[in-house]
Amino acid sequence: MRLATIFLTTACMASSVHVASAQVPVTAKPVTVEWVYRVKYGYNDEWFSLFKKNQVHILEKQKQLGYVKDFTIFAPSLHTSEDARWDYRIIIVRASPDAPPGQSEGELAKQLFPDQEKYRREENRRWELTANHWDLPIHVVSLKESQ
Repeated sequence: MRLATIFLTTACMASSVHVASAQVPVTAKPVTVEWVYRVKYGYNDEWFSLFKKNQVHILEKQKQLGYVKDFTIFAPSLHTSEDARWDYRIIIVRASPDAPPGQSEGELAKQLFPDQEKYRREENRRWELTANHWDLPIHVVSLKESQ
């Protein structure tokens, strides 16, 4: 009986250690992503209204949940040549490269916008108004590190 008690105690302790180690989150290095948009001339107000309504709402929810650490929206103060023109840059700092379960843009869009047909229609309209777009992972260049 004593041997059985020792065996069960050991098995329970090993099981507890295994469960505890499975629950420890893996700490990923934060990543920074830049979204850049060029909007068709004459549609800036409509485009930004749709962006703010849908995309900013998702980013704010991701920030509340901890996947997005911060985001900032930039617009140019002056004009540039057409080949270099951009209308909005959004710098997003994420806690990790991949969204945790339930926190991806698509998953949150389904939660935040119950009328999915309207959401898709508005997003399609925003993309119709987008002349050019790219997503670019970026990083800070350290002047102290050797290149």
